[in-house]
Amino acid sequence: MSLNRRTLLGSGLALPFLASRGASAQEIGTGARPLRIGGTAGPHSQVLEKVQEIAARDGLVLRIVPFSDYITPNAALAAKDLDANSYQHQPFLDQAVKDRNLPLVAVGKTMIFPMGIYSRKHKKVADIPNGSRIAIPNDPTNGGRALALLAANGAFKLTPGADFRATVADVVENPKRLRIIELEAAQIPRTLDEVEAAAINTNFAIPAGLNPVRDAIAIESADSPYANLIAVHRDNKDAPWVKRLVAAYQNDEIKKFVQETFQGSVVPAF
Repeated sequence: MSLNRRTLLGSGLALPFLASRGASAQEIGTGARPLRIGGTAGPHSQVLEKVQEIAARDGLVLRIVPFSDYITPNAALAAKDLDANSYQHQPFLDQAVKDRNLPLVAVGKTMIFPMGIYSRKHKKVADIPNGSRIAIPNDPTNGGRALALLAANGAFKLTPGADFRATVADVVENPKRLRIIELEAAQIPRTLDEVEAAAINTNFAIPAGLNPVRDAIAIESADSPYANLIAVHRDNKDAPWVKRLVAAYQNDEIKKFVQETFQGSVVPAF
């Protein structure tokens, strides 16, 4: 589903930030006006909690705002209801900026969350029977990413040269007549008992009790190009607090925390 057809849905959270929008750049990140950083619930928010500790040593106060979807954090950042967010990779941000003309820019890399193919019924992609339903994310970049991963593991063939921008129309050889079901990424873990297999983003797999290293029947390599990032409003890209935030994240303590906490299922990208 294209972002420009997606109705912006609230995350179920109120964003009570409007009254503080007038704070100066110098005041942001202080006790008077914490830096508001959004992230999806699960690993992104877990890591942000550790970043919060490190930033506090530098006098930078962070307020973490969790979200349950991929759309609202960018809408909130564009509206300046957030100061930064940390949950998406560059292709997703590029597509969001293009589709909705959002004034957002990336300022630093965070982690790689290798996408995995999961199944309650099969041990290999090759074991998936004819006519099976496979769930993939319905956003443009992660959907294409899922198709590429399935193709790399022999589920079907895609148009030569197809990458993360692939759509189901790029499936050119599908001898098993596999049926691709496009769903919101956050909802896919709940469908595993209803489909033969599903492509799940790691930040949603882990909260669902799925370990990408142990449970995925196919997974992207650690050198995946989909490094997640910190994004800010373009008005703030040169603000002093941005460099301090990125430095707090791209820290050896964070790298160690990620490696120890996620045991290889999440990879530092800095």
